[in-house]
Amino acid sequence: MEPLIFEKSQPGRRAYSLPALDVPTRPLEELLPLHLLRQQPAELPEVSEPELLRHYVRLSQLNYSVDTGFYPLGSCTMKYNPKLNERVAALEGFRALHPLQPDETVQGLLQLLYELGETLKTITGLADVTLQPAAGAQGELTGILMIRAYHHDRGEPWRRKVLIPDSAHGTNPASAAMAGFEVVTIRSNDAGRIDLADLERHLGDDVAALMLTNPNTLGIFEREVLTIEHLVHEAGALFYMDGANLNALVGIVRPGDMGVDCLHINLHKTFSTPHGGGGPGAGPVCVSERLRPYLPVPRIIHRDGRYALDWDAPKSIGRVHSFFGNVSVLIRAYAYIRMLGAEGLQRVSRDAILNANYLLSRIRHIYRQPYPETPMHEFVVTAADFKSLGIRTMDIAKRLLDYGFHAPTVYFPLIVPEAMLIEPTETETKQTLDAFADALLSIADEARTNAEILRSAPHRTPVRRLNDAAAARVLDVAWQGRTEAVEAAPTS
Repeated sequence: MEPLIFEKSQPGRRAYSLPALDVPTRPLEELLPLHLLRQQPAELPEVSEPELLRHYVRLSQLNYSVDTGFYPLGSCTMKYNPKLNERVAALEGFRALHPLQPDETVQGLLQLLYELGETLKTITGLADVTLQPAAGAQGELTGILMIRAYHHDRGEPWRRKVLIPDSAHGTNPASAAMAGFEVVTIRSNDAGRIDLADLERHLGDDVAALMLTNPNTLGIFEREVLTIEHLVHEAGALFYMDGANLNALVGIVRPGDMGVDCLHINLHKTFSTPHGGGGPGAGPVCVSERLRPYLPVPRIIHRDGRYALDWDAPKSIGRVHSFFGNVSVLIRAYAYIRMLGAEGLQRVSRDAILNANYLLSRIRHIYRQPYPETPMHEFVVTAADFKSLGIRTMDIAKRLLDYGFHAPTVYFPLIVPEAMLIEPTETETKQTLDAFADALLSIADEARTNAEILRSAPHRTPVRRLNDAAAARVLDVAWQGRTEAVEAAPTS
């Protein structure tokens, strides 16, 4: 490992030079106020083209991704992205389009988006859909805004509470709060499912909706979902389902058949489009008849053999994303769905459930399952039993890096102390699952015989253990010049 990867700058070196301008120019002071103009040239690295290329290729080799290794992040569904999807999204007929082209010139794209919407409606059993939201969290906000519009339209603006189980995804309360609602937490019972008695205590004419993650973040299916739906609707509220865990349900059960009014879908989770790095993403929202009038505009319609954008929706909450949404992600999801078909999508769900339960069976005798229910596509175990040895979940996660594995989600869900939330997805082989299980079991042995090796892990990564909080909150990505050394964040 080169000790100072950014210290390659030498005065006068260039990787590229621009040709002289062949158009008339104006002095900068005529374009910008003098006080905004830089007084000194920008202090940028000066490197040759080979050095620049090697720098970025080396950085790429240091990255861990779903294309280089097992990524068992629970709740995130880091499944493999088939390269066919990438080739389809890069077709000239899609890549060269401009979003301001007239509808008549983008009929193929509009047809694809329309058919994707119809397919998602079929998969979910819901009445209508918008493809606009750029991510699951924006899909949540879109759904909650539609729910707010629904209650206001019915003359019930006093419905200001949104009920959210303590096993829900963390973005749920944030989305509800952003829409102006009061968030009320509903407890889980001893089986890891929503406590019906607690739910009934909080239902009333001031409740706008229940936001339920199903399966929840413990990986457990809410078996009493029909009772939950009845209680919610009987109170005049709406039933929102977080679709982030839809990878366990596709082809097996439809949320619409469970009485769901609103469901966001993370295409980058369930339908295998790129995930991570802040984007791109897509979070389509499917709705029941109750919420159809409030869907964002424009909507893609098919009429008289043509596809068009329809703005005629007086009760719509408006636009939530420019143009058609993140189109390249939507194209990838369409290709994935068409490639697998109905039987293939169902097999994906069944294999995801099988992989999770197999992996759990390998480690549950060492890593305790706090809610001993049969999980679906993911499961939670706790490392709390190792605390007597001076070992925390973070130590296990960091030690996994030395074994060549990305760590699972840790310390979530919050209702489980020292939690590890593990989701293998359907695309991993038995050999990979066995290797990961063997690593976890070996780490457990190390905790008993050589705990310090865990507490000081990782040992084989480009940098040692970082202060994760400081790395996130005191982000420093600027080039500092040749005279300043590059240091890792302080160790924790």
